[in-house]
Amino acid sequence: MTSTKKDPVLVVLQLSGGNDGLNTVIPYGDPLYFDNRPNVRIPEDQVLALNDYLGFNPNMAPLKRLYDQGKVAVIQGVGYPSPNRSHFRSMDIWHTCEPEKISDEGWLGRTIRNLDPGKDNVLTGVNFGRGLPRALAAPGVPVASVGNLETYGVLTNIELESQRAEALDIFARMYSPAMGEGPVLDYLSQTGMDALAGADILATAPAKYSSSVEYGGGAVSQYMRNIAQVHCAGLGARILYTTAPYNSFDTHATQLVAHANLWKNTAQTVSDFYDDLKEHDASDNVMLLVFTEFGRRVHDNGSGTDHGSGGAAFVIGDAVKGGLYGEYPSLAADKLVEGDLRFNNDFRGLYATILEDWMGLDSRPIVNGSFEKLEFVSRK
Repeated sequence: MTSTKKDPVLVVLQLSGGNDGLNTVIPYGDPLYFDNRPNVRIPEDQVLALNDYLGFNPNMAPLKRLYDQGKVAVIQGVGYPSPNRSHFRSMDIWHTCEPEKISDEGWLGRTIRNLDPGKDNVLTGVNFGRGLPRALAAPGVPVASVGNLETYGVLTNIELESQRAEALDIFARMYSPAMGEGPVLDYLSQTGMDALAGADILATAPAKYSSSVEYGGGAVSQYMRNIAQVHCAGLGARILYTTAPYNSFDTHATQLVAHANLWKNTAQTVSDFYDDLKEHDASDNVMLLVFTEFGRRVHDNGSGTDHGSGGAAFVIGDAVKGGLYGEYPSLAADKLVEGDLRFNNDFRGLYATILEDWMGLDSRPIVNGSFEKLEFVSRK
């Protein structure tokens, strides 16, 4: 259960494309890291050491500051059995907790249904960005999806009925292969109405907010700022979600420069978000999950890395017991899975920990089973 009287809130930042875990949480104390990364590696003297074996990427200094304050849990080797290296399928597995079949319900859609079974608040779940992530999609569950909070509306800023219908049709075709044409159209019809109902409420959030924190100019920075605005406005939002630009972490080539910039922006954004909530005395009931669909291969391809497994996730907040969780996957050749890191922590156990120990829910019907939990939620 939570340690505060406020309702617990979960914020999710999705790093699309498959973040390179080896160059994020770096096993600089293992010679095999340097053997496998002759080109795409971080020099030992640049690593931000967490201990004598592991350290953060040098571009993660703002996140390291929070780690040193005990606010960051690093989930090592997170994944699932029989890893899938397809972006779409692997992300779908993370979104639905269904490794063996296609599901029409996302884990956060189920969570929202549990949190607000009477659909009393159309803003219980809010997504910031284009479309609607599968994690939030569930038949009959209202979720608002915001492109820009200052000019809010998925469909609300489309004035002509024909344009609105076309937008709904495009959205329907995205989801109908998984959900079926009838259910998806029914779902979107209600979702469209719920989005309209929430628009006027969300539009009030920016006017209630002022901050000394200056976020960066990128899309994710602005979405995280929007999340802070909505949270600080006290609109009852419990699940807030956003995504890094589509497949931006898919670093097959010229990775060192691209990955450095990605983590420079991501770490600063996370730090800004935390500082913003702290300034507003609004950080104590927020937990932030940062995840990606898979890691990268252990051996580089010359200038980048290809799709792998056994990545890293982060959980950040005042109620987090910071530190390293789970064993770092072995880089020994006989311990790899087809050249990839073997997962040590099932992501469904990560979800179960958040759902039960933070949100106060029964995780089993949400993650489709019982999975070993971690101990990163503080019980102060």
